[in-house]
Amino acid sequence: MPIVSLSEEVQTALAERRPVVALESTIIAHGLPQPANLDAAKEFEQILRSQGVTPATIAVIDGVPRAGLYERDVERIATDTSTLKASVRDIPHLMATGKTGATTVAATAHIAAQAGIRVFATGGLGGVHRGANETFDESADLTVLSQSQIAVVSAGVKSVLDIGATLERLETLSVPVIGYKTDTFPAFWLPTSPFGLDWSADDAGDVSKLMSATWGAGLSTGILVANPVPADKAWNQADHDRIVQMAFDAADAKGIRGKEVTPFLLDFIQKESKGESLRVNLDVVRNNIQVAADIAKAWVG
Repeated sequence: MPIVSLSEEVQTALAERRPVVALESTIIAHGLPQPANLDAAKEFEQILRSQGVTPATIAVIDGVPRAGLYERDVERIATDTSTLKASVRDIPHLMATGKTGATTVAATAHIAAQAGIRVFATGGLGGVHRGANETFDESADLTVLSQSQIAVVSAGVKSVLDIGATLERLETLSVPVIGYKTDTFPAFWLPTSPFGLDWSADDAGDVSKLMSATWGAGLSTGILVANPVPADKAWNQADHDRIVQMAFDAADAKGIRGKEVTPFLLDFIQKESKGESLRVNLDVVRNNIQVAADIAKAWVG
């Protein structure tokens, strides 16, 4: 994809077949409060560098899709409130108008895969929303993953989504889902959900073998690596269940509908949990980055 601009660090790492892991930028611009977002962005990249892995934070800067941001770009994404939230369909508009956008999971996966990056660490994958049988509200993350040769390390999907429907959709799209040291699909803030998985991996080497087999078989789909948050870092389930139910009740009481539901729920949960959901969110991402680093090293090894 000639339109993707690679930082010198990422370009060199790819050319020398050294491990690279993609990171999204929406969490920096829209997922965390200032100034914690800039600290987190730097920490995420440092986790990778400490493991001998090159970070490739993805964004669209002044109309140019970039894999690997310079320090000034990271600071801009974290502090410039005019930065747009960009999914895949927004990329052409940003390119045509020269605007800047922080990339969602879908946009990050697309740009990274086109740049030749094969491992991507995020927090949680988007999925099918509750009530989608009426609203048709489904994240673009799912369809883009089915079209992008990249392994996405995620702690499942947030429990406010329809996890069962999300897994059914991934099956329909022929996206391999593999549990990392688990045979149960995680629920982001929680390490488990009621949904089992057909396949699991014991280590990063197993994931690398699946990547080779998937793309060696001629499939163009990505792979979802479902990596649960460690039990000692997870949200207390009783508190989680109580606050999530409160969030849904509040949304119903206010008549929140359609695409406004999930942002409302997540904002309500963060405030009502007094930051506990945000704390778990950060631990989820840190853990996924560690696993993604191992997978990237196994992939080039």
